[in-house]
Amino acid sequence: MRPKAKPNKDKITNQIRRIRLARTELTQEELGKRVGATRQTIIAIEAGKYAPSMELAFRIAREFGVPFEDVFQFDPLG
Repeated sequence: MRPKAKPNKDKITNQIRRIRLARTELTQEELGKRVGATRQTIIAIEAGKYAPSMELAFRIAREFGVPFEDVFQFDPLG
């Protein structure tokens, strides 16, 4: 009998929406175009339903002109 897999509680959270609206007033579509992603991808990332690739995450932080850690956080407790 195989042991049951532990649920993955690790979670990447982000401040994309807050930064996007407070600093740039970019729409999700505009941000997506600037970083090479679709509007749907930006929506999913903002909602915490999708963790972006490292490359995309760094592009988003660079677009905002802030450190990576200001945009994305890792919560090991989920």
